[in-house]
Amino acid sequence: MLDRLNAALDHAEEHLGDTVDVGELARITATSEYHFRRMFSALAGMPFSEYLRRRRLTLAGAEVLAGRRTLLDIAVRYGYGSGEAFARAFRAVHGVGPGEARRDGAALRSQQRISFRLIVEGSSEMRYRIVRREAFHVVGRKARVPLVHEGPNPAIVEHVRGIGPDELRRIAALSDQEPAGVIAATDDLDDSRAEGTTLDYYHGAVARDPGPDDLDSLAVPAGAWAVFEVSGEFPHAIQYLWRDVYTEWFPSNPYRSRPGPELLRTEVSEDGTRGEAELWIPVEEA
Repeated sequence: MLDRLNAALDHAEEHLGDTVDVGELARITATSEYHFRRMFSALAGMPFSEYLRRRRLTLAGAEVLAGRRTLLDIAVRYGYGSGEAFARAFRAVHGVGPGEARRDGAALRSQQRISFRLIVEGSSEMRYRIVRREAFHVVGRKARVPLVHEGPNPAIVEHVRGIGPDELRRIAALSDQEPAGVIAATDDLDDSRAEGTTLDYYHGAVARDPGPDDLDSLAVPAGAWAVFEVSGEFPHAIQYLWRDVYTEWFPSNPYRSRPGPELLRTEVSEDGTRGEAELWIPVEEA
């Protein structure tokens, strides 16, 4: 898989001056466009679209300083429809506009080419099982929240605090299958999984039926799920599990992610420092 990812990045590098077809990159990696974007983001720590933007503006910066082309020619060469759009993007990456950079010889930032290599360290085991499920519903309370990679998510904490104990018991009583009890479900994430992008968060229960009208309900189609178990420092052990699933488990197993909500059942110690969790990721055979 890493060889295929590197071949896809080589292909992208050859087309920085025109349109990079992510569908073609997915074909090179023998996966879906959806999974390619998620895999890249997990491995590289940034969305693929952001990596492309930085690489294009790295090469554009070198041409600006070289002074052989006009700024408009450079803008068009790297996919910008106007000098103004190019100037805004250039400033966002380099901290100065292209005109200033050319005039003053400013120091620019460089995004190096990414390549992936496998490093073997020992190595840890991941506990998982594959579960095939009929269609079901996640029933509870929904909020649109920003994605936070590490530490507590204040928007989620506020949302959960707003659900009273009586309503939590009512939601828990709707649970009629695994994962049991009150769970967290995340859906409609941006493919990039970039920090600050938004997602739908459900604090609810997994049930066969859509539940009462006064609660939010998410219909989930039938399919396969990879179920991972983890215990450790809360919430970091759980957040690191998400990372390890995409950077270690997927490259080592004949599955890829498919669209659908990710489900998390968590039990936290009384002092809030440790937790045990099951993470359910929708998957399909690669």
